[in-house]
Amino acid sequence: MKKIVSTFMVSLSTALFLTACGGDENNEDGNQDNASAEEGIYVTASFSVLADMIEHVLGDRGTVDYIVPIGEEPHEYEPVPNDFRNVNDADVFYVNGLGLEEWLERVVDNASDTEVVSLSDGVDPIPLVGEDEADPHAWLSPKNAPYYVENIVEDLIERDPEGEEEYRANAEAFLAEVEELDTWIEEQVDNIDEAHRTIVISENAFKYFGEDYGFATEGIWEINSHEEGTSGQMNRVIDILREEGIPAVFVETTVDKRYMETVSENSGVEIAGEVYTDAVGTEGTGAETYIEMMRHNAETFVDGLTAD
Repeated sequence: MKKIVSTFMVSLSTALFLTACGGDENNEDGNQDNASAEEGIYVTASFSVLADMIEHVLGDRGTVDYIVPIGEEPHEYEPVPNDFRNVNDADVFYVNGLGLEEWLERVVDNASDTEVVSLSDGVDPIPLVGEDEADPHAWLSPKNAPYYVENIVEDLIERDPEGEEEYRANAEAFLAEVEELDTWIEEQVDNIDEAHRTIVISENAFKYFGEDYGFATEGIWEINSHEEGTSGQMNRVIDILREEGIPAVFVETTVDKRYMETVSENSGVEIAGEVYTDAVGTEGTGAETYIEMMRHNAETFVDGLTAD
């Protein structure tokens, strides 16, 4: 953690120098780092899942950028100079909260006047197994999406009162899609034998999804910032798979697959597919949005856990 903070502080110094010199490079996603070139509200989010939700609500009244690149996870991402410039230029920096980006929030608070707003406020937190801190992955249950959307709506209206009607209409349309997704997931889960309703991945990130849709969940580790992948952790999961006859395990797009591959090889339980946790999919994956990634996840769980 100390290494991450020190790396970021060096990045801040570099970014401040570049900003003072008038640098105007584009970031890796092709978005301009200089918010003055954009019209309307300029929002920066911590990662891509939040950015997609925000875009649905914000519509044409502004621009959304995000810090953690697709394919990386937000728990221990090391920022680069452009990241600070994006946050510093933004009207607001939206984060998940629940402890996910505490180190980033702390550094931003010390180096920028941009307000940091948590989007998970209102969610009933589920604790990490064996710990007091909350699991931050509340977005992985569509039943929690309304909390995120309402927080986005209320904050945007405060910043842009003239856009209230549009924000509320956009939110209503998006939440109608979420409700349809929620109903569909419940119907799909009915196809899985209750004895097989256990989700096993590397990071035990689907607790909220599991609680809302009737799954037990297991991970090699609890959260990626605690990632170890020890033989003891893997053996524990192997024993669970053998004892409970769980038909499939899964891997995440943002996590090293070698740990779960070892579990699969030693348990004889196949990896049934990839799921999205800390990022939406890249272009062409069919999981480029929140709705699409959650539909993909549900389909992957159902297919894997109902396989003969």
